[in-house]
Amino acid sequence: MYTPTARTTASRSRERMSYDRDAAHAVLDEAYHCALAFTVDGAPRVLPTLHVRVGDTLYLHGSTGSRPLLAARGDGLPVCVAVTLLDGLVYARSQFHHSANYRSVIAHGTAHLVTDTGLRAEVFTALMEKIGAGRAAQSRPPSRRELAETALLGLPLREVSVRSRTGGVRDEPADLALPYWAGVVPLRLTAGLPQPDTGVTAPMPAYLRPATTPWHEPAVLHGTHVRLEPLDLSHTDELYAATTDPEVWRHLGVPQPTDPEALRDGIATALAAQHRGERVAWAQRCAVTGAVVGATSYYEIDDDRRSVAIGYTYLGRPWWRTGINTEAKLLLLGRAFDDLDAVRVVWHTDIRNERSQRAIERLGATREGVLRMHRQRPDGSWRDTVQYSMTADEWPNAQVRLRERLLGRCSSASDSSSLRAEGTRCRCL
Repeated sequence: MYTPTARTTASRSRERMSYDRDAAHAVLDEAYHCALAFTVDGAPRVLPTLHVRVGDTLYLHGSTGSRPLLAARGDGLPVCVAVTLLDGLVYARSQFHHSANYRSVIAHGTAHLVTDTGLRAEVFTALMEKIGAGRAAQSRPPSRRELAETALLGLPLREVSVRSRTGGVRDEPADLALPYWAGVVPLRLTAGLPQPDTGVTAPMPAYLRPATTPWHEPAVLHGTHVRLEPLDLSHTDELYAATTDPEVWRHLGVPQPTDPEALRDGIATALAAQHRGERVAWAQRCAVTGAVVGATSYYEIDDDRRSVAIGYTYLGRPWWRTGINTEAKLLLLGRAFDDLDAVRVVWHTDIRNERSQRAIERLGATREGVLRMHRQRPDGSWRDTVQYSMTADEWPNAQVRLRERLLGRCSSASDSSSLRAEGTRCRCL
């Protein structure tokens, strides 16, 4: 616990005040920025800045040429730091009782310039790790010049108070009968879909992906013919080159991309759906040549009912009737039934797409029926959708048949010396 001082003792609403050290640390660690207040020539100044807590010291990041950091040399700079997390807006029946749910920390003290080389390196690493666990190892360390241009203020956390409000509306009893809506609108800071810089080819790091259940995790799946890896914008050019044949897009729910940028937009749409927990998208990479040859997804993910659909699949025409599609489905089914303990896997396809229907049936799925006028095609017409499913008790036999099919393909290809790589093609005939 922190000891209250004259500057941290509440003059009103004392029930909202605390001096709990763990609560203060939690707020400081969750927030990404703070407001740094100080005086210059007798006038108040406030600067927003990044911060990180290491132990019981708060470190503030800034430029060596800034006023507060210059003033912090020598005896230090008297400061006040405020950090606030807004958790909700409280709508009362009366305007007077409107409020907010929040958690905030106020820290007073004297901040000093950090000059120790080892401590500076430790703090800079901590700041990177706060942005993303693992980021320090996946970015270039600062150069000598950059270190010279960057300053750190250290503020010992001694005079600290925590102020918070939780709960609902606190209207006067006389106002409870008023005919106005009252309640709480929760607020939270959430990360949007990361937007890679121009020229970035590295896949999105794991720490930028939203925390998910195992059902929503695009785990890497390895096979003899295909590798399934998390779909990423960096796959755009290869995926576009592999799928330029109009026949690939003939029965899909989106029009054929006219250029790589259009396909990039489609991938971004898939990733946004994944970010919302509605989809898990994979790129299909040929295990022989390493070429990206297609994409596939889980969707209609229902971990409560232990059900998932497989779809949004497209594969470059040179890889049709190879082991890639069959093995990709085997990997996805194995993850669903064996790893996630699914009881049901579903497929949907356009009633006009007889080739897809036969392929799904060869997987061992059962046709359940037709969903009439289920989705709209790119040309505006309404499609009837054929629905198939496989259940957990059907999976063991289906798995044996699929593995036998793959083994037969490989044996036939090996005997005829037709297992080969031709440019970007990966054939297993």
